[in-house]
Amino acid sequence: MKQMFYSIEFTGKIQDRKKPVLLIGNHISWWDGIWALYFNQQHLQRRFYFMMQDDQLRKNWFFQYTGGFSIQKKSKSILETINYSAELLSNSKNIVLIFPSGKIQSMYNSEFIFEKGVEKILQKVKNEVQVIFIVNLVDYFTKAKPSLFSFFQEYSGANSIMDLQERYNRFYMECISFQKQKDKQ
Repeated sequence: MKQMFYSIEFTGKIQDRKKPVLLIGNHISWWDGIWALYFNQQHLQRRFYFMMQDDQLRKNWFFQYTGGFSIQKKSKSILETINYSAELLSNSKNIVLIFPSGKIQSMYNSEFIFEKGVEKILQKVKNEVQVIFIVNLVDYFTKAKPSLFSFFQEYSGANSIMDLQERYNRFYMECISFQKQKDKQ
């Protein structure tokens, strides 16, 4: 990480509630899982798992050895993936990263539409889960290497897809506004 990026800056506060963590993030590049892993190492130290589209996991097969597990959209196996995710979230030593938009999107996107899987996972989990939003943005400014700006915030609210999506989008826009202020420094 330190060889590829000029700097890595975390912004946010969370309390480790000693519960399993569902990490919900924006998906802007193949780096996202690595950034989330680094966030976990710096802040929570949980066993790291992440959901990845089946075709991408087959292409990048080595990710299955780093916590990656597959989801195949529009398939009966999606129920198995939802059940597996819920099972992982029954253990307080685990963190599960998902990208609920289900695809890589530009970081300049102003709205993320969540797939229904995140809501179904939370409905299946029988215990309390700590939900954390993470937004990763990259800027170069005057440097040759990019800097990573990683924002995070704990979510507390209804486990409905609409509330999660609305609150994530609001947080995302707050992060963009905060990042734009760096231009003026």
